Amino acid sequence: MDITHASFVTLPVADQDRALAFYTDVLGFEVRTDRRVGPMRWLQVAPEGAQTVFTLSGPGMGDFMPGSTRGIMFVTADVDADCARLAAAGVEVEGPDDAPWGRMAGFRDPDGNGLMLLTEKEGF
Repeated sequence: MDITHASFVTLPVADQDRALAFYTDVLGFEVRTDRRVGPMRWLQVAPEGAQTVFTLSGPGMGDFMPGSTRGIMFVTADVDADCARLAAAGVEVEGPDDAPWGRMAGFRDPDGNGLMLLTEKEGF
């Protein structure tokens, strides 16, 4: 097999505009695609320079339930600083806590999708 990366990850959301504000204003992601495809809006965001994008999938785009995604792990250079920024933006953060593989924290987007931050332990 010659798989090189994931093209996109779907995040089911109830309100694409609210989700867009969270992912761009709070997390600092950039908009990669925002266009109409028939009656639906194809909206994708990503951290700057990332290969994998996140599709903010609104109502009518499949049978996804808003808030049903779990376990998306974002790697950051400073999980403590990012947790402080999230908390200042009104996001409830669990952690950060130490793990054998690094320091990590959890939080949810406005729809309840479970997201994680990780500062990887060197050499792990």
